[in-house]
This record gives sequence, C-alpha cells and structure tokens, in this order.
Amino acid sequence: MKRTWIQHAQIVNEGKTQKGGLVIEDEVIAEILKDDEQPFAPVDEQINAEGLHLFPGVIDEHVHFRDPGLTYKADIHSESIAAAAGGVTSFMDMPNTNPQTTSFEALENKFSDAATKSVVNYSFYFGATNTNADLLHQLDKQRVCGVKLFMGASTGNMLVDRMEILKQVFQRSPIIIATHCEEQSIIKTNTEHFREEYGDDPDICYHPLIRSEEACYHSSALAVKLAKDYGSRLHILHISTGKELNLFEDKPLEKKKITAEATVSHLYFCDKDYKTLGTRIKCNPAIKSETDRNALRKALRTNVIDTIATDHAPHILNEKQGGALKAVSGMPMIQFSLPAMLELAYQGVLSIEQVVEKMAHAPALIYQVKHRGFIRKGFKADLVLVDLNNPWTVTSDDILSKCKWSPMEGQTFHSKVMKTFCNGHPVFDGTKVDEDVHGEELRFTR
Repeated sequence: MKRTWIQHAQIVNEGKTQKGGLVIEDEVIAEILKDDEQPFAPVDEQINAEGLHLFPGVIDEHVHFRDPGLTYKADIHSESIAAAAGGVTSFMDMPNTNPQTTSFEALENKFSDAATKSVVNYSFYFGATNTNADLLHQLDKQRVCGVKLFMGASTGNMLVDRMEILKQVFQRSPIIIATHCEEQSIIKTNTEHFREEYGDDPDICYHPLIRSEEACYHSSALAVKLAKDYGSRLHILHISTGKELNLFEDKPLEKKKITAEATVSHLYFCDKDYKTLGTRIKCNPAIKSETDRNALRKALRTNVIDTIATDHAPHILNEKQGGALKAVSGMPMIQFSLPAMLELAYQGVLSIEQVVEKMAHAPALIYQVKHRGFIRKGFKADLVLVDLNNPWTVTSDDILSKCKWSPMEGQTFHSKVMKTFCNGHPVFDGTKVDEDVHGEELRFTR
C-alpha cells in the first residue's frame, strides 16, 4: 500500500481553513495531521503543498456527457478528462442521450461504458417519461444517483407533461427526484409572440424573455407543491430567477427535503453578456437579468441555494449558430467551474469555505454519497490542490472538452488547479491528465 503525505497545505473543510496535512494510503485518507504532526508510519512520497489550499474533490451532480449516441460532441472519456483538470472528481450524468437512459438496459450500458472510459467517479440518472413510472420502484438506491424529471421542457422528447404521471413519479420514486422546471405552454405562447414580432429566429437577447421568469417559476412552484403533497425528496436544478428563491427555505440541509441548485453559468453570466458572447451562453433555462444573477449570488451565502453544478452540455460550435430559437442550448463548463467559483470568492461574493460547501459537501449530503465530499479519515481520497494566487487567462489551447471551445475563453482567473487526486490516484498533475486512471461507481447510503 503506497502512502503519500500531503503536507503544509491550507485545508478547507467543513467550514474551516487550517494549516495541516494528510496521508493517503491506497485509495483513502488514512490520517489527517496538524502542521506540526508527523505520520504514524513511514511514507513513500511527500508532497509539499506550502502556499496551496487543499479541498475535497468537486462533485458535479449535473452534467451531459453526450455518451452514448452524441459522441461527436463529447464522450465520457473526453469530458471526464476535462473534469479531472478542473478539480472535479465525481459526476452524475443526465439521461437525454441516444438511446435515452429510460430503461434498465440503457442504464446498465452507461455504467459499463464508464467503467472503462471515465478517469473520475461517476453515476447516472434514470430518466422519467410518460410511460415508465412503474419501473421507478425497482431502481437500485445504492447505485443510481437520482431520477431526472423534465417538467415542462426537454430535449430528446423526455417531457413529462401529464399530471397523473407527474403525481406517480413523485409518489413512487425511491430516490431523489431532480427536476428541470420550465412550463412549456408559457414558452410556446412567448415563442409565438416573439416570432410574430421579430421573425423566425429572434436575436439571442430575447431568449430570457421567451424562456421567461414566469415559465420557470410556474413549473418550479408545481414541483415544490407535488413534493410536499407526497413527501418526496426533490432537488430543483439550475434555478435562474430571483423569484424562484422564494420557494426554498433558509435552513440546514439535514432539515430539508426540498433543495435547490444554481449553475456556474447563471452565477457567472447575465443578460448583458449576450452582447459579447451571443449564443455561446445560450442555455435552458436562459441566463437572465443582472438582478436575477445577483439574487442567486446572494442566496449562495445562505442555505437557500444548496449546491453549485455546471449543467455541462457540450455542442460543436456550428450548432450554436443562429439566435434565440435556432441555436442549440448548452455549453461546456466543467473544466472551469471551480476556478470560476473561486473567482467569485476572490471578488467577495462568497467565501472559499462556501465554495467547498456548495460544490463538495452539499452534493454529497443531498445525494447521500458514500464516503466522499469531505476530508475525513476513512473517506475516499478525492482531493484537489489549488493555488489561490496564480492568475491565468483561459485560451483555446487549455480546453480539454471534445468540442474544443468554451464561453470561458478570454476569462482571467486568479485561482488554478494544481493537482487532482481521485481515489488516491494523482489523476491531474497541473499540466496533463493521466488517462490510465479509472474512476469508480459512486455508491449511496440510502
């Protein structure tokens, strides 16, 4: 068993930052040491982390790695490499692939593929449809991260729009339900209005008016009502409006059954950025006003917004051509999510301890991930070393996602990922990813 001693780091964990170190033995954290303490047994390797901060690895609960069926845009291997370079050690992938992950066979195939393709840890959502609610009770609670429910809007014909089926999903799901909430009837009315006013493909600046605050709030409010009616465990994804924040409570996670996610995109950008970035930042729900963004940022400092994820959704650039209706929605974000959120910490929007809470601790707690998300003795050694004082500017050469572009190109970050460990293995050394490393299936303690 190899023993690696990371020493002299500023360890950020469970709301505190203190200088110390830890010993990785095989795949787990074997010792956590104060800075003046020595390991109880000899070590094989020492890593001097003086001047660096040590975080638990990021758990990204919301990605679209496009595998299978859409691998010309991205695949599990390429995007897990990008994840590792960004300090993300675990991901949970969405079901709108080809074929969709709406059968047990498709789900098992994705797990099998990831076992050979992914360099970081993984799990997969099972997609709810209008015809498969009777399968939900058979899901393996210890293996499947959650049930993904597209309420009101979807790609890939996964829209669940029948009230009796929605009720069945909320009643029958044995695991957390993660929802995409936008009301399609409102979006349809808005689309018709803007087409009449501005033609078949209105400018991208109208995207947040077509996929409006009303559409988001109406659908999110319905999800909250159904969760309360049936006592369901609900996690609403990519909250994009200040109004929706009124649906959530500011109280500790252990007292919640209904939680909320904000994405890096909605926290970093606002509608003013359409002028310079155009459809590169087109996503669903739409990036909305600066007021909405500021409300989301403020909520990060409380327990109203619980997690930060990416909704990482690569497309090739020619698919992003067009305006509010013709350009596809989604962007690659996973490689730059941690630097982007640490940039908000640099600006004073939130603390580095809150970044770790929202990107590692809270996803682990909400999804009940086994032995990950914290720096604790006996937990898996999913770790990231970060230099908080190492300014750099993103160029196209930095991008590891298969699509080879990012809306973060040209952005300057003050923090840089220096090393990533996944299950104790040094998967990223600050320069390149070790593609021979294989991640593990996440397990859940439900």
